[in-house]
Amino acid sequence: MRFQKLPIYDFPFPTVGSFTPVSTFESMSDKMPEIDPEKEKQDILKAYKKLLRSTKRHEAKGDLKMIRKAFDVALDAHKDMRRKSGEPYIYHPIAVAEIVTSEIGLGAKSIVCALLHDTVEDTDLTIDDMRRMFGDKVAQIIDGLTKLSTVLDIQEDKSMQAENFRKMLLTMSSDIRVILIKLADRLHNMRTMDSMRRDKQLKIASETMYIYAPLAHRLGLYAIKTELEDLSFKYIEPELYEEIVNKLRDTARQRNRFINKFSFPIINSLNDAGVDYEIKGRTKSVYSIARKMKTQGVPFEEVYDIFAIRLILNSKMENEKSDTWKAYSIVTDHYVPNPGRFRDWVSKPKSNGYESLHTTVMSETGKWVEVQIRTRRMDDVAEKGLAAHWKYKESNKGEAQAQSTENSFDDWLNQIRELLESPDPNAIDFIDDFKLNLFAEEIFVFTPTGEVRTLPADATSLDFAFEIHTEVGMRCIGAKVNGKLYPLSHNLKSGDQVEVLTSNKQKPKEDWLAFVVTAKAKSKIKQALKEESRKIAADGKEILERKFKQWKVTLDREIIDKLHKHFRLQTSQDLFIKVAKKSIDFKDIKEYLESTKNASKWYNVLRNKITGASDAPTKTESAKPKLKDPEKGDTIVIGDANQKMDYIMAKCCSPIPGDDIFGFVTIGEGIKIHRTNCPNAINIRSNYAYRVVPASWASKEDHKAFVTGILITGIDDVGLVNSITNVISRDLNVNMKSIAFESNDGVFEGHIKVLVEGIHHLNNLIVNLKKVNGIKKIVREDEYNN
Repeated sequence: MRFQKLPIYDFPFPTVGSFTPVSTFESMSDKMPEIDPEKEKQDILKAYKKLLRSTKRHEAKGDLKMIRKAFDVALDAHKDMRRKSGEPYIYHPIAVAEIVTSEIGLGAKSIVCALLHDTVEDTDLTIDDMRRMFGDKVAQIIDGLTKLSTVLDIQEDKSMQAENFRKMLLTMSSDIRVILIKLADRLHNMRTMDSMRRDKQLKIASETMYIYAPLAHRLGLYAIKTELEDLSFKYIEPELYEEIVNKLRDTARQRNRFINKFSFPIINSLNDAGVDYEIKGRTKSVYSIARKMKTQGVPFEEVYDIFAIRLILNSKMENEKSDTWKAYSIVTDHYVPNPGRFRDWVSKPKSNGYESLHTTVMSETGKWVEVQIRTRRMDDVAEKGLAAHWKYKESNKGEAQAQSTENSFDDWLNQIRELLESPDPNAIDFIDDFKLNLFAEEIFVFTPTGEVRTLPADATSLDFAFEIHTEVGMRCIGAKVNGKLYPLSHNLKSGDQVEVLTSNKQKPKEDWLAFVVTAKAKSKIKQALKEESRKIAADGKEILERKFKQWKVTLDREIIDKLHKHFRLQTSQDLFIKVAKKSIDFKDIKEYLESTKNASKWYNVLRNKITGASDAPTKTESAKPKLKDPEKGDTIVIGDANQKMDYIMAKCCSPIPGDDIFGFVTIGEGIKIHRTNCPNAINIRSNYAYRVVPASWASKEDHKAFVTGILITGIDDVGLVNSITNVISRDLNVNMKSIAFESNDGVFEGHIKVLVEGIHHLNNLIVNLKKVNGIKKIVREDEYNN
């Protein structure tokens, strides 16, 4: 049959705030009145049989025997363990194994590793036991999946989770299955987080959004990446998540009617042309809709590209390219395309193997509609990523495409190895650099000899130089792009031909970090700068030692520590660098030494606290920020015990009463209060979870006013500013702290800082301002920046 009927709209969220369970046991209640061992035994057996049904292609008896052995080992190892929900722990490894085989498409060895992935971490079994029972390869993968058992020193300013990512990537660079199983593990954990505490949910959701979703994207696992993002968003911003889910449900029928009407002429033409195909409408994920609402500052109703049309062709391998272009021609016969929004990933696939033609066309109703055209093989690869490439390679279908993708993955893994081999790496810096290019769009740039190099969008001439070779990047002074001379910071475009210019006198500079975008360039520049800093610090130490010798004072470890703390520097190396660069005056050092001659700084502080003495504050003390006094109008309680403690509001998100908040213990500035959806929240929770404390607004009627910013845009008109200020000051009695308006070609943009008592006060102000003629959009300023 050539034409498959357009399906009834398949809405992905059956109930608000819930997802379809991955397997039968996930629907079990976490409030069971009593444990029924016999029923649990039957449920475990059902779950295992369901897993076996997902492994149909593993017909070899040896494979099934190995899977059964792994199941028996895992069942025995976890027999006395239960999850937070109260269900037996063995349900989790079975579910992970099922995701590994049915949603990612991996083989028997991966299923074995998934079943055993928590045994070494949580039970008495060791890596040696795994090696003895299942061989070296399984032991190596499980080792990569096992979390670090050593608690890291918090003072080193490293996150255990960041070190964990690093270890995982070390193993991944030799076997990609480590990260694929880890993604399956994280996906099941995200699907079953309802029974956890709110702070744990936020920590895990932030980590997922920060590193796991981008990794799934980079590996071509778009279905898993989308679900990870949506699940994370569900816990980070539950109210907005539910609002979008409800509105998607309410508009589903209307959307389905539009898709049918839009598709009808295309369907007729495809049938007339004898094309074998399937056509369907696909709604954007909840998270991507929310992101558009925030970046564009519009409500749900004004996000116009909520869905896309996907056209899947059942083509023979040798006809794939011609068939996709033929289908593109049919679509554009009926609808006018937008030239600026056309993407061809069929002629040159993405480095993760993604292939498709994307075009955006104008519908008869005046709405832009995205149309994605791909073959069945391309669609399979788009959903299952690397595993689908292996499947097609094994079946000798598309071996060339699979080999090409495998080569690009090898290049990517080689880049990871380079990053990992950097001397003295900081785990958090590494993850930040590594994460840079996971989500990036790609451009294709040519060397002078015609060789193609793939770089992330917005890559510069300097990024290209580092892509050629580290030494070329280090010595780069500029580049000729298409025969014309450009500086290092010049942004490249697809199709550019680049010739790098170098000089032996050139050295890496700190300002290079401001414009390079690739992980390799950033990592190598940081490495070179650190090496240079070490040399400068050694010179500075020598200068300081000579000066102390003149003063006849011994420069010991204790004095060095006191000095770098006195000058508010992070490390003693920073102190030596400042000395070498003459940024610190020796007169200031001598004055400090004189002031600490008779008693140490810490002794004086302690003495004053005990005796109640009120010595005048030192320069260091007076430089510290004033913290809020909890006895004077405190509106926030901190910690699980709801204690009143000193805090300051984070300027990056400016929380106001009613916002969902948390506290972050800073170094030197006390506790900072951030909004849960602050632009920096995901980074903080992922890398510094051990410094995050719960915080909530105290239930007081007399909240003081808080400063927050709003951004207003619209059509400029006489008296508009007066109307806006009247609404704010006269009608609503809201005080303004600052106001700035800018008009350009009849369109204005206004930035206003107002004093409000809380989120409801702010929302009321925005509702009233929207009634002013000429105003088109109002957003909270920090949300816009996000």
